[in-house]
Amino acid sequence: MSRPINTCVLGVGLSGLTFHVPFILALPELFTLHSVLERNPHTEGGKVKERFGVAVKIHRSLDQVLADQEVELVIIGTPNDTHYDFAKAALAAGKHVLVDKPVTATTEQAKELGALAKSKGLVIYAFQNRRWDSDFLALKRLLALPDTDPHALGSITEFESHFDRYRKGLKGTWKDQPSPAAGLTYDLGSHLIDQALCLFGRPQRITAFIQNLRGVGNPEVDDSFTIYMHYDSGSRQPYPLTAILRSHILSVRSPQIRYIVRGTGGTYLKYGIDVQEDQLKVITSPNAILEEQYGMEPDYLWGTVEKMEADDLTVTTSGWPSTEAGAYAELFRNLGAAIREGSELAVKWEEATSVIEMVELAHRSAKEGATVRVPVV
Repeated sequence: MSRPINTCVLGVGLSGLTFHVPFILALPELFTLHSVLERNPHTEGGKVKERFGVAVKIHRSLDQVLADQEVELVIIGTPNDTHYDFAKAALAAGKHVLVDKPVTATTEQAKELGALAKSKGLVIYAFQNRRWDSDFLALKRLLALPDTDPHALGSITEFESHFDRYRKGLKGTWKDQPSPAAGLTYDLGSHLIDQALCLFGRPQRITAFIQNLRGVGNPEVDDSFTIYMHYDSGSRQPYPLTAILRSHILSVRSPQIRYIVRGTGGTYLKYGIDVQEDQLKVITSPNAILEEQYGMEPDYLWGTVEKMEADDLTVTTSGWPSTEAGAYAELFRNLGAAIREGSELAVKWEEATSVIEMVELAHRSAKEGATVRVPVV
C-alpha cells in the first residue's frame, strides 16, 4: 500500500471545515491531515480540534506551509482572489495542489498554472465537486439511455440548470467585496458551467445577463445571473440546443427548481439540491461520510420524466430516481490515485480552464449587451 499523502489545508472556514478536512480525515489510507493554515487560532488545537477532536500542526502563514518539507499536497480553500497566487506559490515549492472553484480570475492565469504544474511533474486539480452530486449522476444516467428505452428524452433541445435561493441581505463575508473572481457567476456559475460543459461540450456562442439584482453592497459584485450557451445542430446533436444556466437571489420557492431538460420525446423536471453540503455542515465524525445513507437523496426530491406517447397527444409521467448516492469522496480518491499512481484526472485542468473562459465570456456578453462567440479549440 502506498504511503498516505501528507496534506495541508489552507483555510478553516466553510470550505476547509466542510468540504476538505472531513474527506482527508475519512480516507486515511490515501491522506494524512498533516497541517492547516490558520492565522489566528482562538483555542489550542484550533478549529479542526474544536470540530473533529483531531490535533494537527497549525501553520500561521503561507510561507510556513511552503517551507514545510513534509507537506506534499496543498488544498486551497481560501478567498477566490488568493487562488492563483497561492496555487502558483505551492507549485513552485514542489507541492501538489487541489484548488477550490473558481480556480483563478482569468483564463490566462489558469493556463499558466497548468503549464507550471506540467513542467514540474505535479498534479493540479480543480475542486469541481458538483460532478458527484446525486441528481447530476441521475441526470447523466438518464441522458445516456438509448432511444429505445421508455424513459429516453430523445434529442435534447433545451437544458435548464438552476442554483436559486432567497437571500435579501449580505452575509458580511469576503464574498461581498469587489475583488478578482468575486460575484455569483464566478462562485455558483462555475458549478453550472462545468456541468454543462461535461454534458454538451463547448458552445458556439454565449449570451449572458449578470447583475446585482438586490442593489445592495458593491454594484460590481453580481448576485444573480442567467447565461445562455448556444449549441448549433450538427454531428453531436441533430437539433440546436440551448443550455440556460441561472442563479436567482430572490427566488421564493421550496424546494427550488434544479433541472428542466427538454428533448424531442420527453421532459425531465427536478427540484431540490444535493444533500451532501447540508450533511457535511453538521457531521461530528468524518466517518459519517462512509456510512450507507450519506449522499442519498430523499425520494420526494427525485425527478420526473414526462413522455409523449406515439399518438403525439398523450403525455405520461414517471419517476426518475436518484438511486446513486452523491459521492464527493470519489474526487478525493481520484486525486490520491493521480498523485500516487499517475491515474488520469477525473477533472482535467484544461476543463477547469474552460470554465473560467466561459465565465469571462459571460461577463463580456453582459457588459457589452451582446452575444459573443466562443473560440474554437
